[in-house]
Amino acid sequence: MASPEKSEEEVATEFTSYYLQRATTEFAEDLDKVRAADDFKNDALQILVSALQQGTVLFSPDEQRRIVTAAARPEGKP
Repeated sequence: MASPEKSEEEVATEFTSYYLQRATTEFAEDLDKVRAADDFKNDALQILVSALQQGTVLFSPDEQRRIVTAAARPEGKP
């Protein structure tokens, strides 16, 4: 759970994890197609993860904190 006491680094780590979880869920079919391609090698997995992580830079530290805090709340709680 992100709170004002968490450092920006802690929030960024939690956000990256949350972002990757959401991205892999949303793009599951596409990622499966990429992994099943004949030219996909095991060492390409790290490149794929790194490419997905690049999307986190689109969010400011304040946005990351807001998203992580909201994601940690139980459903329906403000």
